[in-house]
Formats: sequence, structure tokens, C-alpha cells
Amino acid sequence: MVQSPSHPDALVDTLTCLADATRLRLLRLLEQHELGVAELCDILQMPQSTVSRHLKLLNDRNWVVARRQGTNNLYRTILDELAAAPRQLWLLAREELAGSAAFKQDQLRLARLLSQRRTDAQAFFADAAEQWDKLREELYGRSFVLAAAMAMSPRDLVVADLGCGTASFLADLAPHARRVIGVDNSPAMLQTAAARTEGLANVELQQGDLEKLPLEDRGVDAALMLLVLTYLTDPRKAVVEMARILRPGGRAVVVDLLRHDRDDFRRQMGQSSLGFDPPDLEKLFTAAGLTNVSCRALPPEPQAKGPALFLATANKPS
Repeated sequence: MVQSPSHPDALVDTLTCLADATRLRLLRLLEQHELGVAELCDILQMPQSTVSRHLKLLNDRNWVVARRQGTNNLYRTILDELAAAPRQLWLLAREELAGSAAFKQDQLRLARLLSQRRTDAQAFFADAAEQWDKLREELYGRSFVLAAAMAMSPRDLVVADLGCGTASFLADLAPHARRVIGVDNSPAMLQTAAARTEGLANVELQQGDLEKLPLEDRGVDAALMLLVLTYLTDPRKAVVEMARILRPGGRAVVVDLLRHDRDDFRRQMGQSSLGFDPPDLEKLFTAAGLTNVSCRALPPEPQAKGPALFLATANKPS
């Protein structure tokens, strides 16, 4: 944790970090998203040597942390761990510079980068729609589907399958639920899902982004995400939306990839991240207002070729 500047040396350290426009821009970007050096160079329009030098200073003084993804480092801020005084100084600096031309330009380039990430994921699903079920089973097996279903008992529920894909799980769930709502942002996936669920009167399919769901507040008893979060540029928003649509006492269920180091796999699958560590998932759920959070690894199936999976569950307070 960055210490409170209660003596001159600590104060000088804090002011040093905030006394450079490039470092302020970096902190603002990394406060919003985890980004790699190449992405930061693109946004800031600066050479790698310059960006890396500033990142090293911020990292050495515990304003940012890094983790490996393949051959690259990804950076994010740890501003929530700052002592009160450094955090107050950062918030003041951010407010003063919010309207600056440099900050505005950075936001435009960040939005472009995040849009490209979404486009990459959508392109993958457009190409994979017809083969998705076979590919998913080959990579991850089928037992995770059963684990997710068991986590949502009893079955007489209104359930939202968020990122429903081709509706392979949704179609199996429909006979055991009062109503099932499938949401996906891929038209190709939804076309296959519509054909698969034709004739199921209690199934409703909607196109929409999981970071801004087209569903009403407190409208479902259970919300499910199967192999979805790794494709999202902002998983935090998706979990917040998941919590929003749950009724009090409702159940959230997530199955996704545990953190791994197979960057070639991530690129091949069009994913935005290398999976999640259970403590990070627990923080996302807790920050979204969910309680009774549980996250456990699922035993890998013998024939599964993809990374191992986890099952996470939580409840919306009654």
C-alpha cells in the first residue's frame, strides 16, 4: 500500500508520481482498464521506452501492479489501496485535468481500442457459430454444464442465460424453468439459438450487450454466464448488470476459465483475458453487491483440451 505522506520523504514520493503529465494520463487510463504496454503506447502516441520508464516508476512506488499475459505485461492501478492522503491528491489532480485536451484524446483512443476488442470477439463468434457446440465440448467437456445447472436449483425459476450463444444449455434448461431469457450480442449465434429453441414457448431470445443488458431491474430469479467473462472488455460491468436484473434472493452463476498462461489459446479463441483467479472473481461479485460468494475449481475432464474452469455462485441480498 502507498503510505500516507505524513513525513517529507513520503510526501515527495507522492508528489513525484503526480508531477508528470504522462504519469497522470497513465493513471487515468489504468484506473479504467487493465492495459498492456503496446496498447498504452498506441493511446498515448508515445514510444515504448517512454511509457515503460513511467510505468516502472509507478510500479516501484506501488501505484500500479503488473501481471504476465503470454509474453506481455498487463498493468492496472491499485488506487483503492492508497492511503487517504495520496488518494485525495490523485482525485484532485484527476479532477483538475479532466477537461484537458490530452485526457480527452486518450479517452477517444481508449474507446477505439475497446471497440476493436469487442469486434475481435464478435468476429470469432460469427465464424464459430455453426461449430461452437462441438468446439466448446472439445475444449471444456460437458460436466461444467451440469455443475451450473445444479447450482440453480430449484428449477421453477425465471432464468437469464447471459451470453447464451447457440442456446445448447438454454434448450436443456427450458423444460425445468418457468421462463428462460437468452441474451447474446452475436446475430449468428442467436440465429442458431432461434432454430434450436423453436417451439419452446417459455424461451425468449434478445440481442444485447452484457455490459448493458436489455432486461428490467429485479426481473429474474437466476442469472447465468457460461464461458462469457473472458470475452468481455469490462467484466466488472457485466457482473454489475447481472446483479441488477436479479430479484432479491436471486442466484448468480458463472462458469469460466481459471487464470492460465496460454496466450496463443486466448488469441485463437478471440478472448480478452487469460481467465480469472477466484479471489478476483469474489471481489467482482462483492463490489456488485452480491453475497454468499463461492468460487471453486472444476475438475478438468480427461479429454478436455482447453484450460481448467471454475464455478462461481453468489446471491443478491433479500
